Amino acid sequence: MATGFFVLDGVLMAIRLTIINNLLQYHPESSSQLAMGATFGVEPPKETVDVDIATHLRVRYDGPDRSLLFVETADRPGLLVDLVKTITDINIAVESGEFDTEGLLAKATFHVNYKGKALIKPLQQVLANSLQYFLRRPSTEEASF
Repeated sequence: MATGFFVLDGVLMAIRLTIINNLLQYHPESSSQLAMGATFGVEPPKETVDVDIATHLRVRYDGPDRSLLFVETADRPGLLVDLVKTITDINIAVESGEFDTEGLLAKATFHVNYKGKALIKPLQQVLANSLQYFLRRPSTEEASF
């Protein structure tokens, strides 16, 4: 079975090289772009896609020293950094995290604590409220000011 994989990989490489050689032969102006690693083809949209994805937050006990925070929301550039900043702004420490995207949906899981202890219910509510507020806030392009 592995032999078929290597044959297919070789065929794909031959196709790629044929395309690049034809591009260089018939469009020599593209050589500098290829040398710099430019990509060709359909470009992703520049503006943010407005989607209505429900945000889900859950905090659960994960032992005496930490809690587990689950976040599901619409994905966007810089989301992970903004989530961690919002969490740490209310003095909750992020021990570790895992971040994944499925299309336009972002899923994050964080191990968090407050002064080395699991979050008590009122602090869990503060965290959930802060993240809900932050994630529902409309984003404004800096260039629009």
